[in-house]
Amino acid sequence: MAEIATLRPREAVRQDVEAIAEIYRNLGAPVAEQMVTRALGELALTMAGIAEKVRAQDLRDLSRQLGRLGRLAGDLGLSSLAAVAEDAKTCLERADGTAFSAVWARLLRVAERSLASEQGMIDQFI
Repeated sequence: MAEIATLRPREAVRQDVEAIAEIYRNLGAPVAEQMVTRALGELALTMAGIAEKVRAQDLRDLSRQLGRLGRLAGDLGLSSLAAVAEDAKTCLERADGTAFSAVWARLLRVAERSLASEQGMIDQFI
């Protein structure tokens, strides 16, 4: 009898630290910190809303929300998260349920790692 291996995919997260650095240069530390913190909160709420819709299998308006997630992530320099959100949107628009399921699992992993690493990156600028 063969052994069953459990696979635990680990995503490499790409970030553009210049996006955050530019916000801090343009606005100054106190204002930039507030703005970035607010944007991260909005990103987290958007992701939570999308996750709730997926759990409820409510696909109405999901494509638009995935696009919003991608834009928010891109504005914060979260390149991987923006790209995977766009991939999920494409799968949804093509009505490819199997691909969407796979990309959705990846989106959850990337979002978790991106949000955790983003907080660490912000701490560098404060």
